[in-house]
Amino acid sequence: MAERRRHHRRMSSEEQDRLSAERYGTGGGRNAAGSDARQPHSTPLVQGRHVNAGSYSHTSAASDTHAAHLRGNNPDEMDHAASRSDGVGYYVSKRQQAKRSHRVLKVVVISLVAVLAVAGAAFAWYINSINSKLSKGIDSSLLNQLVAPTKTDDPFYMLLLGVDQDEERTEEWGADQSNYRTDSIILVRIDPPNKKVTLISIPRDTMVDMGEHGTQKINAAYSFGGASYMVEQVSKLAGVNISHYAELNFEEFTSVVDTLGGVEVTLPVAVSDMDYAGIDLPAGTQTLNGEQALGLCRSRHAYDAYGGGDFYRSANQRMVIAAIIRKVLESDPASWPNLISQLADSVTTDLSATDILSLANQFKDLDTENDIYSGSVPTTSQYINNLWYEVVDEDAWKTMMERTNAGEPPYSDSSQDFTAGVAGSVSAGGDGSDSSDTTSTSSDPVYSGSVLVLNGTETQGVASNAANVLTAAGFSTIAGNADSTGHTTTTIVYNTSKTTSALGEAKGVAEKLGLSVTPTENPGTYSDNYDVVVILGTDYKGK
Repeated sequence: MAERRRHHRRMSSEEQDRLSAERYGTGGGRNAAGSDARQPHSTPLVQGRHVNAGSYSHTSAASDTHAAHLRGNNPDEMDHAASRSDGVGYYVSKRQQAKRSHRVLKVVVISLVAVLAVAGAAFAWYINSINSKLSKGIDSSLLNQLVAPTKTDDPFYMLLLGVDQDEERTEEWGADQSNYRTDSIILVRIDPPNKKVTLISIPRDTMVDMGEHGTQKINAAYSFGGASYMVEQVSKLAGVNISHYAELNFEEFTSVVDTLGGVEVTLPVAVSDMDYAGIDLPAGTQTLNGEQALGLCRSRHAYDAYGGGDFYRSANQRMVIAAIIRKVLESDPASWPNLISQLADSVTTDLSATDILSLANQFKDLDTENDIYSGSVPTTSQYINNLWYEVVDEDAWKTMMERTNAGEPPYSDSSQDFTAGVAGSVSAGGDGSDSSDTTSTSSDPVYSGSVLVLNGTETQGVASNAANVLTAAGFSTIAGNADSTGHTTTTIVYNTSKTTSALGEAKGVAEKLGLSVTPTENPGTYSDNYDVVVILGTDYKGK
């Protein structure tokens, strides 16, 4: 009996070793290589069950077999299953692998952040370098003259000056701004919410009172006090606050046009001025390169036959500016920073590169055919104290600015722009109405309409004096010089293409000037942009 109990205890110990071997792959917790290691018993299979001579039960064997199947293991291969120590090792390995992956990801993220930081710093440096070029010459006195809009999205005015400071002039006169007067003065109204732009040229010979400097032509303000004094004078003339300023060097802006691949313009008549502007352009729609665009912006002698060449040149300048705006807005926005960089070489402005990009984005849907308006300050040419001035027609100017402030085209009728049909145009606008009498067929004298008065004599001031007489009588008058000074008799012609009352207007002109001249219809040799054209000869004695 005692022997059986010892045998049972020994068998139980062996059974434990065998179970441990089956479950964990080693013998009884001893080192498998040790001499004292217990080996598992080999037991035969009877009807799928283990048979053990000892106390090993059928139920335990079946349960182990079933558990092995549930774990997906073959009971005969369980010696190869992972031990508990192997499970710990596997976990540690996974932890180390995860740490390595985390370190790699961290390195990638840090590298990406570093690249972005370098790229951001490079872009910031690029923008700052452009801003430095744009703001060169902008001083505190100018900034103090500029008045910010009440609200950020309100329409605002900007003064654009064109200075023809080429290398030859700089060598002859020096680089100081006091040696120069502005060749082009344009007041620009910018309306971002409604996507409209208005360009109004101010004749450089416009007569203004400059206080301590006396009566002067407005372009003299630049030589007296630079950009800030120019802003002050234009603001006073127009009766508006000016929020921004830009100064364009015509000599250098050719690179902007060339960078854009040229600009498209339409010229109603051929423009030939090889002596002064180096251009000989045919009539019609064409693409101009930088040099050609510059020549067109400079040329006034190409219009000598029409009188008042500065007005036609100013109209062409507005057309070229509008063409540049159109080309920029049609280009890929990704190219805008490079265009602004090119622009910075020829433009000085208080606007930053970011400001310009923001405006471009706001106006990217601008209808350039219909929502860019153009006009010129209404003036009459007068010869005063041995100088020619453009004297502002105060009533007409007030009306123009009221329309402009309201976001309307400067002209209520396109016929009010006497340069139309000769110089280039942007979009004169207008509502289609005509302020002149277009229904009257009477040949009785009429004291209204547009009149061009040309001096065909050697006596200075004749055309200006005659223009003053006609202006006082109710005509809209421009004075200039004829193609020669050898006219002995006065000629008056009228254009029926402008208005059916042109004959009556011509008779009214003759009456007010005290001439016994019979007006004739324009044979096509004189400008057809006015209702009446007068060429004064030596027979005119004035009134």
